[in-house]
Amino acid sequence: MSFLRALLGRSKPAEPDLDALFGLPSAAITLQATAGLRPTGTGSVAFRPAEGQAFSELQQSVTDLLNTDTGPRVEATADEYGYTWLVMEAPAQPADPSTGGISGLVTDIHAVNSSLEAHGYGPSLLCSLVAFADEADRRVALVYLYKRGTFYPFAPLPGQRRDNALELQVEAAVGDDLVVERDKARWFPVYGAPGL
Repeated sequence: MSFLRALLGRSKPAEPDLDALFGLPSAAITLQATAGLRPTGTGSVAFRPAEGQAFSELQQSVTDLLNTDTGPRVEATADEYGYTWLVMEAPAQPADPSTGGISGLVTDIHAVNSSLEAHGYGPSLLCSLVAFADEADRRVALVYLYKRGTFYPFAPLPGQRRDNALELQVEAAVGDDLVVERDKARWFPVYGAPGL
């Protein structure tokens, strides 16, 4: 079958690798050193909610687990496209000041993705993102595409525009830390993403 794929110019889709999320803390250090971008302490996971009591209970148990005394504040919100976003804010006093508490935030994002995947809801996962900002309040997110297993930068501007120069700067900076999506047509805009 792989011969046929090669002959027809098709490739096998990349498998999601949730452990790739653990590259975000080193990418955060790189972004801080090269572009002055620091984690805002906010991240989110987007998924299409499934019908039924089992999914509702799973979403509630994940939210309750993360909303413990030491965990991030978690809030569920829906967007205009029907996706649910679980938005997480790291505690005010980060455990690691050099990375803005991103390590714990990434662990929580990984836990949400893993829980949904383990219960058979992996196909419902859209993306996860971690937000960054600089002193001029330029914002950018590193977006993880679940179905591709890759990252891309998204830097929104007012009026549903993008800061392409900043996105390319971030892409060049984190290329050694993360698997960056090569097909820029897949760098989908996530305007109005909660947490960004």
